Amino acid sequence: MTAEQAEALRQLLASQPVAALATLHDGEPAVSMVPWALRADGCFVIHVSALASHTADLRAHPEVALLITAPLAAGESPLALPRLSVRGRAEPCAAGSPGHDDARAAYLARLPESAELFSFGDFSLFAISVLSARFVGGFAQARSLTAAGFADVVAGRA
Repeated sequence: MTAEQAEALRQLLASQPVAALATLHDGEPAVSMVPWALRADGCFVIHVSALASHTADLRAHPEVALLITAPLAAGESPLALPRLSVRGRAEPCAAGSPGHDDARAAYLARLPESAELFSFGDFSLFAISVLSARFVGGFAQARSLTAAGFADVVAGRA
């Protein structure tokens, strides 16, 4: 990944607070939209309601995928949109558990308007560890990343 591609990926992550979350629901793929944040180690954090089917899906089958895409500008080809797809593993991040405070802080730093939701008993944090990622920065700009490579980009080491 070039320095320019790494910067484009960081810009995409900084500008898009919502991702498509793919889970396994009753044996079939399902997709929903979730706000997200990143911990400093490159782990995604989501805060979800127990009322949402994707929360039960995460608990039953922690293997997930995320898709983050830039918005489409007028006259632009959808195929040229910068986008990141992530294959990951979701783990509950309960209050008092290791990593909870960092996850909560990252989420609230990114989405401060969601603070009230932390007082709702049906909401919980999940940390999604990146297993692999694929960044497409536009035509002929596709790069695959390992978990470590993704963490390096997020941390500005790449």
